[in-house]
Amino acid sequence: MSLEDRAKATAKNVEGKAQEAWGDVTGDPQDKAEGKAKQAESEVRHATEDVKDNIKKAVD
Repeated sequence: MSLEDRAKATAKNVEGKAQEAWGDVTGDPQDKAEGKAKQAESEVRHATEDVKDNIKKAVD
C-alpha cells in the first residue's frame, strides 16, 4: 500500500470519527450515520490495499 493511500484512508477514518462525535454532541443522527459510513469506507480502503500488498508479496 502506498504511503499516500494509507494516509488518505487514515484521514477518512479520523474525519468519520470526528463527524460521529459531533453527531453525538449535537444529537444529529444523520451526522452520526455519515461518520460511521466514512469509518467503514476507510476500513474497506485499508483492506483492499492490504490485499494488494499481499498479492504483490506473493508475486515477488
